[in-house]
Amino acid sequence: MSDQMKKAALDYHALPIPGKMSTEISKPTQTAKDLALAYSPGVAEPVREIAKDPDTAYKYTGKGNLVCVISDGSAILGLGNLGPQASKPVMEGKSLLFKRFAGVNSTDLEIDAESPQAFIDTVARIADSFGGINLEDIKAPECFEIERALIEKCNIPVFHDDQHGTAIVTAAGLLNALSLAGKKLEDARVVCLGAGAAAIACMKLLVACGARMENIFMLDRKGVIHSGRDDLNQYKTMFANDTDKRTMNDALDGADVFIGLSGPDLLKPEQLKMMAPNPVVFACSNPDPEISPKLAHETRDDVIMATGRSDYPNQVNNVLGFPFIFRGALDVRASAINEEMKVAAVHALKDLAREPVPQEVLEAYELNTMEFSREYILPKPTDPRLLGTLAAAVAQAAVDSGVARLPYPAHYPLKSVDEVYGNTEA
Repeated sequence: MSDQMKKAALDYHALPIPGKMSTEISKPTQTAKDLALAYSPGVAEPVREIAKDPDTAYKYTGKGNLVCVISDGSAILGLGNLGPQASKPVMEGKSLLFKRFAGVNSTDLEIDAESPQAFIDTVARIADSFGGINLEDIKAPECFEIERALIEKCNIPVFHDDQHGTAIVTAAGLLNALSLAGKKLEDARVVCLGAGAAAIACMKLLVACGARMENIFMLDRKGVIHSGRDDLNQYKTMFANDTDKRTMNDALDGADVFIGLSGPDLLKPEQLKMMAPNPVVFACSNPDPEISPKLAHETRDDVIMATGRSDYPNQVNNVLGFPFIFRGALDVRASAINEEMKVAAVHALKDLAREPVPQEVLEAYELNTMEFSREYILPKPTDPRLLGTLAAAVAQAAVDSGVARLPYPAHYPLKSVDEVYGNTEA
């Protein structure tokens, strides 16, 4: 990043007041009567109602539209384990995106926990204050156990976005890319470079969408994860294939898909040449992908390419998922975000990319045309249809799968955040 851009980023966070989020008041506070209703003595009435029936907290407080974004700072972006305090700008940023794109109120919480169990205990004790919990930037393999335990302990949606948000957007883009390549997911041979939280979640969701386990070859720092290895944790073991493939070259020979969730410049041109016709490459290491789109296209003119960057076509961006997934889950008061809801989000996102692009999106990107193609396999984050499309799909899946505690909302599909939830920007 240039010195000018660094200064702009620091100024953005520091000025005119520090941070990116603030609290707004949603009720009148002008008169003595207003204040008497807001606090003592009036506040005693909702207290009594909630004491009789805890579910009325959704009626008398902001719980039902409130998500807590929580991290221990052990895996901040691509920067590593920098601690809870250093993760706060990222968590505030996540809160900003919740509010901006889906009208979800959000607060961030950074936990200095001495162990995964201490983290779990802390979050479990405060979970009832919120309508949902978004876990973020927690390193593997601890993140798997933390999420599993919290899902068991909490009666609200718990969602680790680094795992499932990445997986949902990746799966949607991959289904579209394979369609353009004339291939089917159930037949495709997939190579996944990386075996962390995002990689494992991506592969699990691809299987839920129709991929075959025997066609997935995952690699960690020691090479292909295969059934002959005795150094695998329980999460990697799920993807231990009975195969004689050992190296990245072995796995890539004839492969249809490469998904990189690892590090920069790890896919070489000669390895890309080994892949099957019309290869699909998702090089998602950020900010520097496993192979640059320029080099990939110079190497093969039939490659379909996606990255995690906004300055190339086909950005795999979690903001396409998490705000709208939580919106749908909150609006039917779901007790969890389950596999059915994730798969519904995948297909809603996939199908939206095949629809005509609104004029306002074209104007935002200064383009005359944009349509489903090798350079447009995912909607843009500014597409206003994401809110209505994804929230509706997730809410319906929650109802159908039995985790919703409210019926499908009568006011769906949403056309804008303002329509129901009020203005989302000052």
